[in-house]
Amino acid sequence: MTSFTIDTARAKPWAERMAVIALFIANGFGVGAWATTIPALKLRHGLSDGSLSLVLFALTLGGVIGMPLAGYIGQRFGSATACRVTALWYAVGLLLPTQAASFGTLAVACFAMGSGNASMDVSMNVQASDVERRWGSAIMSFFHACWSIGALAGAAFGAIVFAQGLEANWILWGAAVVAAVLLAVAFGSLFNGDASGGSPILSFPGWSAVPLCLALLLAMLCEHAVTDWSGVYLRVRALAQPADAAAGYVFFAGSMLVGRLFGDTIVHRFGRTTVLRMGSLLAAAGLLLVALVPVQLPCLIGLSLAGFGIANVVPALFSAASRIGTSASAGIAIAATAGYTGFLSGPPIIGGIATTVGLQAAMVFMAACALAIALLSGRLPASAPAAAKT
Repeated sequence: MTSFTIDTARAKPWAERMAVIALFIANGFGVGAWATTIPALKLRHGLSDGSLSLVLFALTLGGVIGMPLAGYIGQRFGSATACRVTALWYAVGLLLPTQAASFGTLAVACFAMGSGNASMDVSMNVQASDVERRWGSAIMSFFHACWSIGALAGAAFGAIVFAQGLEANWILWGAAVVAAVLLAVAFGSLFNGDASGGSPILSFPGWSAVPLCLALLLAMLCEHAVTDWSGVYLRVRALAQPADAAAGYVFFAGSMLVGRLFGDTIVHRFGRTTVLRMGSLLAAAGLLLVALVPVQLPCLIGLSLAGFGIANVVPALFSAASRIGTSASAGIAIAATAGYTGFLSGPPIIGGIATTVGLQAAMVFMAACALAIALLSGRLPASAPAAAKT
């Protein structure tokens, strides 16, 4: 007589998956809302393109500090604990730019906000990779689609607030409230796995991981550069009104959302290498269109192409990074820290190009970075495509 038992170890972790979804939406909403405030903050504080690049440099520098700390907390105490700590850090950080009264205090506020955002980024991706392994198939793109939903909602919220004639501070306060509500929903269902007692969090995983780290560096540069500069570009080069300038990021985030909603299916069908190569080439084409035709409609089309192209590059790289270190926390912290450390040069380079040559040349630089990802896509570690074929 044959007996049948339920393998509870293979049960789908629905509660944990919903908690991770809430984390990604909360983080995305804050980033999308922040993106819409950048042009207004630039004008309020009288910042040049170069000065704005230094403020954004402080944002990224905070991320470089925050990421290794998040990796250590995750590896020492578990990914759920890291998520709770860093998410609260992030929610508070959203409020700090509203209190800035000068260039210096704005830079300090952005440093703190960037450290919270980046540390939450590492923690929630570690949690997502753990849920993905226990789920039994690739679902990382779906989590990042939820981030895009949050970013799109945050950007739309910002555009609506500006359309009502209100100040940028209202946007960041609203984002902090939304984040707090979602985090309260998520915190009770997080699974505290991936703790390994605090072994070295940034131990070098081997030279085979260098192309992956470099590709993630470039992908984050492109994605975050569009977040930081698309509104400014439309405002300055395409002469768009504030609400229309904010719509540029809405188009970018919306097309990224569409790409990520179908991302897991696309990765299963074509494989991670093909997705990375073709997606980065499409992103490069879109950014070149923005650079070469600085008119509002072509810019919106180009941003849409760039968003769709870059949509699944970062999820695929994060999923691969979870397999290169001593643990998921270690692998993601190594790759993400490498990306953010390299991206430290991004804001001053883009600001310097914009100041000395022009914003169009800065867009061409972003397109070149996207093109380089395509060249690196065939040099990822052999283990990288594993999740795509699960």
